[in-house]
Amino acid sequence: MEFKVINYQDTRSGFGAGLAELGRRNPKVVALCADLTGSLKMEVFEKENPDRFFQVGISEAHMIGMAAGMTIGGYIPFTGTFANFSTGRVYDQIRQSVAYSGKNVKICASHAGLTLGEDGATHQILEDIGMMKMLPGMTVIVPCDYNQTKAATMAIADFEGPVYLRFGRPKVANFTPEDQPFIIGKAVLLKEGADVTIFATGHMVWKAVEAIQQLHEKGVNAELINIHTIKPLDEEAVLASAGKTKCVVTAEEHQQNGGLGDSIAQLLSRRMPLPIEMVAVQDVFGQSGTPEQLLAEYGLEHIDIAEAALRAISRK
Repeated sequence: MEFKVINYQDTRSGFGAGLAELGRRNPKVVALCADLTGSLKMEVFEKENPDRFFQVGISEAHMIGMAAGMTIGGYIPFTGTFANFSTGRVYDQIRQSVAYSGKNVKICASHAGLTLGEDGATHQILEDIGMMKMLPGMTVIVPCDYNQTKAATMAIADFEGPVYLRFGRPKVANFTPEDQPFIIGKAVLLKEGADVTIFATGHMVWKAVEAIQQLHEKGVNAELINIHTIKPLDEEAVLASAGKTKCVVTAEEHQQNGGLGDSIAQLLSRRMPLPIEMVAVQDVFGQSGTPEQLLAEYGLEHIDIAEAALRAISRK
């Protein structure tokens, strides 16, 4: 199967475009930013809706508290800052004021994972998916490209309940059809296969596309599924594919502990034990470097996914 790359764009721009569109469509949508309007691509929303945009400065905990309060008045707040500051810095406020209280806050987090690049380990949060998915009632979404991020941003406005939306800084292949519906909690089958299933999320979806092409050259027919919603996990899709191929690989730009692989392994251990390999960061912090250097250094390239697939097949 051929995948058509429309262009190369950063997923944070998809968020900005989706937020701007929401500003035109839904007067209840408000946006809050912690001094990173340009980095989160929120300028259009701010320009078009100055009365619904709140620049709180470097005060992330205050931003989350404000957002929780706004929901009481019927507003739909979208908060924006780096993933590290969206979660690690304000976890107590998210837990108490948003998750525990069931507030309709959309926590939108850019610059996630290793591909933040040169900013280094202090900013490259690799634990955020685990932190957020463990909160009761929290929905966790990690779209793969510009178009899917834009669609996800717009979809979560119609979803009642707290959401963590994770996206990134680098330009990546934009290949999702612009008109593809985004259904929260529904995995997307990108390619059917019979030998191994690859479940990928976020930036790693395109790496997985490159991996299945490499596997095809070796005579391996891999199935590829985009898990854009980590929680709630599309258990039906996971079990159906795993039941067909009998071995799986997970790929994510996150710690192995607590991420997508962790969720799928838990499901399979309960319902369908079979070989699983995980392509993820192995219990270490990041470091400074270009995104390409870091993905290679930490074993998150397409070749690593392909090799994991061969290992999984060998364990059938």
